[in-house]
Amino acid sequence: MIPEPEKEKYRFVRSQRLKKKLEFDRVFARRCSTADQHLIVYAVRNGLEQSRIGVSVGKKYGSAVARNRYKRTLREAFRRSQHALPGGYDWVFLPRKGGRPATESYRKSLNTLCLRLIHRLGKSVGGPEDPEIS
Repeated sequence: MIPEPEKEKYRFVRSQRLKKKLEFDRVFARRCSTADQHLIVYAVRNGLEQSRIGVSVGKKYGSAVARNRYKRTLREAFRRSQHALPGGYDWVFLPRKGGRPATESYRKSLNTLCLRLIHRLGKSVGGPEDPEIS
C-alpha cells in the first residue's frame, strides 16, 4: 500500500490537462517537436509552475475504445514520469500507429523526447522566455 503523501505526489489533476482547441493550437503553432518509434511530442513553455499535457489520437487508430486506450496509456505514462521532468511546459503527445499501447515503452519515450525538446527550446531564438505565452 502506498502511503498517502506518496499518492499525492503522483496525482494527475484536471488542471494538468490541455482541454481547449486554442491551447492545442498554441503548442502546434510553435512547431517544436521531436519523435521516436512510439511517439511524436510537441512542446511550448506555458509560464506556469506545472506542466500540462494534451493527447491527440486520430480516427485512423480505430474505434473510440481503441483511441481512448491510447489516451489513458499516455496519461498514465506521463503521471508516472511527471516528477522527472521540469515544470512549466505544455506538451502534446501523438502516438505512432503500430502495436498495442504500452505504458512502460511510452514512459521511456516521454523521458527521452521531453528532455530533448527542453534542450531544444532552451536554444531557440526566443531564448529562455517564450514570446507566445498568453
